[in-house]
Amino acid sequence: QVQLVESGGGVVRAGESLTLSCENDGTGSVYSTDRISWYRRPPGQKTELVATIFQGHKTNYADSVKGRFTIFRAGAVIPVNLRMTDLKPEDSATYTCNLYRPGENLDSWGKGTLVTVSP
Repeated sequence: QVQLVESGGGVVRAGESLTLSCENDGTGSVYSTDRISWYRRPPGQKTELVATIFQGHKTNYADSVKGRFTIFRAGAVIPVNLRMTDLKPEDSATYTCNLYRPGENLDSWGKGTLVTVSP
């Protein structure tokens, strides 16, 4: 089992930037073939997939963050960071990291980190 830990959340103003980090706590190993995603859940709303990195360095993004957010590996495999620029109030949410390992049906979630963007 892989335990994920997020960090980097905070309170920023619209237009500012923030970088979130997703790391494992040392229990279990993470591989470049694992799909690591960032999800977010705004207050009172449904969870949304924000970005995924897979098969090494391939990436996918939600339309709402394309051109503003970048998911990347800060190390060889982990941590996986989410660089968020030009933040908007509607980006305010709890951001959670997920690891999915195809073939083993391994699906691990962190506890999340809160991002608040003021107007």
